[in-house]
Amino acid sequence: MSLIKQLWLTILLLLLLAFGGSLMIGLTSLKQYTEQEMRIKNADNANALALSMSQLDKDPVTIELLLAAQFDTGHYRLVELRSPEGEVEIQRQADERLAEVPNWFVERVRFDIPAGEAVVQDGWQQYGTVILESHHSYAYHALWQNAQRLVAWFALAALISAALAWWIVHSIRRPLHAVIEQARDIGNRRFTTSEEPRTRELRQVVTAMNLLSATVRDMLGQEGEKLERLRRKLQQDEISGADNRGHFLQQLERALDVDTGPGAGSLVMVRMARLSELNHRLGHQATNRLLAEVASALRQLASVYGGGQVGRLNGSDFALLLPGDDDLEALAKALKAKLHPLTDGTTAPIGLPMALIAFTHSDARSELLSALDGALARAEDDGDHAVAIASGAAHQSLFSNRDDWRRAIDTALGEGLYLGHYPVLDANAMPLHHESPSRLKIQGKWQPAGVFMPWISRLDMNVDFDLAVVRAALEQIDADGKPLGINLSHQAACDSRFLSNVKPLLKQYPQAAAKLWLELPESVAVHHLEGFRGLCRELQPFGCRMGLEHVGPEFSKLADLHDIGLAYLKIDASLVARIDEQPDQQAILRGMATLAHSLGVLVIAEGVAQDAEAETLFDLGLDGVTGPGVRPDTPGGEAE
Repeated sequence: MSLIKQLWLTILLLLLLAFGGSLMIGLTSLKQYTEQEMRIKNADNANALALSMSQLDKDPVTIELLLAAQFDTGHYRLVELRSPEGEVEIQRQADERLAEVPNWFVERVRFDIPAGEAVVQDGWQQYGTVILESHHSYAYHALWQNAQRLVAWFALAALISAALAWWIVHSIRRPLHAVIEQARDIGNRRFTTSEEPRTRELRQVVTAMNLLSATVRDMLGQEGEKLERLRRKLQQDEISGADNRGHFLQQLERALDVDTGPGAGSLVMVRMARLSELNHRLGHQATNRLLAEVASALRQLASVYGGGQVGRLNGSDFALLLPGDDDLEALAKALKAKLHPLTDGTTAPIGLPMALIAFTHSDARSELLSALDGALARAEDDGDHAVAIASGAAHQSLFSNRDDWRRAIDTALGEGLYLGHYPVLDANAMPLHHESPSRLKIQGKWQPAGVFMPWISRLDMNVDFDLAVVRAALEQIDADGKPLGINLSHQAACDSRFLSNVKPLLKQYPQAAAKLWLELPESVAVHHLEGFRGLCRELQPFGCRMGLEHVGPEFSKLADLHDIGLAYLKIDASLVARIDEQPDQQAILRGMATLAHSLGVLVIAEGVAQDAEAETLFDLGLDGVTGPGVRPDTPGGEAE
């Protein structure tokens, strides 16, 4: 039995005891008082009547008239004259009138009042005995009215007491529910804090739980910062803060992937000309500061364009990757405006030649870098501030303008999507779910996401596409019962249209919704935290599992997400590649897995290519793997 029910039962019992005790004491006291008064009345009236009769002549008619007159005016039930021998000589008797008083009440409080008796004298001799009993009806009526008043006053007092008790119980229940929810959150490894209630005992409990949550949250934050420092040491250039060559090339490789990549974008290479000469003239520290400024300017530009990556390929060369943007002329102007002011006011001439190239998912990494390197060499020959645009392989677009693309995408969405099936396996080789990259049928062929996703973003159709993917996944789960994982764009967390339209879909397929795994890029949880938090909170009742993909660069900031109910994280492929050969990288992943498990979050590795990598990952404590090495022999994403 709950504490609240016990409180209500206690209050009810106290009210009933108070009512029963008050009613019993009140009625008993009133009954005793009434009996005493009526006993005195009977005795006094009998004595008065006997005295009057003793002074009269003992004419039978006179005596009878006196008794009749007394009976008629005194509200008596019985007036009787008995002879000295006990025989009834004159008797007047009336029935009790109890029409307004219930019989059960009369039986319950039946009066026990003796009749009044007095001796009538005739000189020195006894003439007879007068016996007199008063009517009880008015006493029952008075007692019944008092009982009704007691019940009415008690009902009023009970209502007031119940209202007061409800307020007291409610004031206890609110902080108690908060404590229960906080305890449940801690049990689910979401370390929330609650407002301290005014009740002292509850306040002590909440204070202790808040301290526990804050301590654990701080601990998780410190562990995350340690992992972030180790990750930066392994993946970033110490001087400039940009990604080192290996990590940047992995990011470029992922951008060129036909399933997970953006499909198109721009690649920029910037060279700090005559670096050794600058180092000699400016000094080591000044040169390092200049390198850091160039990297910082490129990172700012990457942030403006969104989702960009900055890397240092060697001592003098920096690279900028901008997925989804292929307007090279506008990018060249932005680069000049951002970088060339860095060369002003220095004591030595500084050259920053640049080269740009557009890419699509069909390009090869080596060919892109070779073309870009050649263009950069030409730019360096043309001057310190020259910009060269490299021409990559000729890419034939499916359509030539926005209107044609919009019509094609609308038609494809109307015909339906095709979802691939790439398993995510646990340590026992059992599927956690299947990754389901989407395909659209355009120009009679199932085109991969890399072909149409850039245009969906340009046409601002991300929400419509996300909703179509969710519907297709729910229908497929409803048909075969297999859990599916689908990717959503960052607009799903930013645009209220997605949330308002996806909830009816999930209500339509409640069983399938419980097997749906939804994942968004890590950057969404960092840059659109409130929107992502709201999305998780709204979709959690449907049983959907919310997760983040490509986790790594911002992992230390994910400790702020301990209270939103994340189900899983997918670790970026750059942290997974050749993990079996890199002890330092293993330490990072082991720490990330431990930290995520402390929050009750599954950890899945992306981009697993070999069995050795998978075995190492499971030894490090990860829960699942996905990637080329765990895909079926016949890819489910191929067009049929």
